[in-house]
Amino acid sequence: MKKFFVIFVLFALPLVAYLFFASGVNNFAKLPVLTQEIYQLESFSSLGEAEEEVSFDGKITILGFPGSEPLDYSSNAYHLAEKIYDRYHEFKDFQFVSIVPTGSAAEVEELKEKISDVIDLKKWKFVTGSPEEINALFDSLNTDLELTGDLSTPNVFIIDKDGKLRGRDNDDDGNELYGYDTSSIYVLNNKMNDDVKVILAEYRLELKKYNKENTQQ
Repeated sequence: MKKFFVIFVLFALPLVAYLFFASGVNNFAKLPVLTQEIYQLESFSSLGEAEEEVSFDGKITILGFPGSEPLDYSSNAYHLAEKIYDRYHEFKDFQFVSIVPTGSAAEVEELKEKISDVIDLKKWKFVTGSPEEINALFDSLNTDLELTGDLSTPNVFIIDKDGKLRGRDNDDDGNELYGYDTSSIYVLNNKMNDDVKVILAEYRLELKKYNKENTQQ
């Protein structure tokens, strides 16, 4: 028995300890900042029933660009709604913001009617701006991606409460992952879902630390 105990201590315990700390690193890691400062939303107009001010400040934002024909974005919107929005929209300070060119309001309303059949859109904001403003916002993300001619992309982006672009600085292919392809269920389930969990956990830990420090004062 002593021999087996010694073998266990020498070989099994280090392995258990490694797995524990490895999982701890993954669970408490921060989602990397890829772009420090991006174009703000002050110049954009809300398409909601009441013209509310939409801002990145103090919000974890999923930013999308459905383009001038947002109905063509319907399948992507459904994927995003079911895989990400429906799971996390009840978290405080969490929002979706979709950017469309001025003149797309009618199609936006049709798109909202379609996806409101499966989700509550209270945390999904649509805003409109000029092509110049949309390009300025997208370019400020400083990614390796491009908008199409109708100012759309299937990719969405995670913006933190300080208006910084978050993502992966070392994805499976060794490159940065700036945006998440909403046409891919695999990407939404296995990459974006994990990364949204990480950034939400990051802010929850900061809030717990803040509350603890305040109670000790």
